Amino acid sequence: MEVRKTIHKDIEAVMAIYAYARTFMKETGNPNQWKGNHPPQTLIEADIEAGCSYVCVNENEIAAVFYFNVEEESTYKKIQGKWLNNETYGVVHRIAREQNAKGAGEYALKWCMRQHPNIRIDTHIDNAPMFNLLEKLGFTRCGTVWLENGDERVAFQWV
Repeated sequence: MEVRKTIHKDIEAVMAIYAYARTFMKETGNPNQWKGNHPPQTLIEADIEAGCSYVCVNENEIAAVFYFNVEEESTYKKIQGKWLNNETYGVVHRIAREQNAKGAGEYALKWCMRQHPNIRIDTHIDNAPMFNLLEKLGFTRCGTVWLENGDERVAFQWV
């Protein structure tokens, strides 16, 4: 498997992965994280333009998609709890895998961890599969953050 930047011709495959992820989340007790058509194609296209969208490719097939960038995330400025440090960090968002690509999410996160020694990520309280993966990879639960729309998320950090 390899990681590369997402390109515009990947959109159809990427959006199919997000559609599967929404179904998977509903089936695993997390119906509220990505409501409706989230993430919308316009957001993914903006991520591609910004150079922050990546795909994991296995045998020329897209196995997973995610957002990664070293930046200051506005929703992480206020936390109920405490971050492990205040150093520069990489942010991971919108990570999802293709139905038959077990392990691709872990591969993506490990790739991010190799890019930067300090990673922050958040997820919905009902996203048990992501909680398990983050715990397996050594992320620390730091507290609660709120998205711009007011939705609550559980924040994690890896150093």
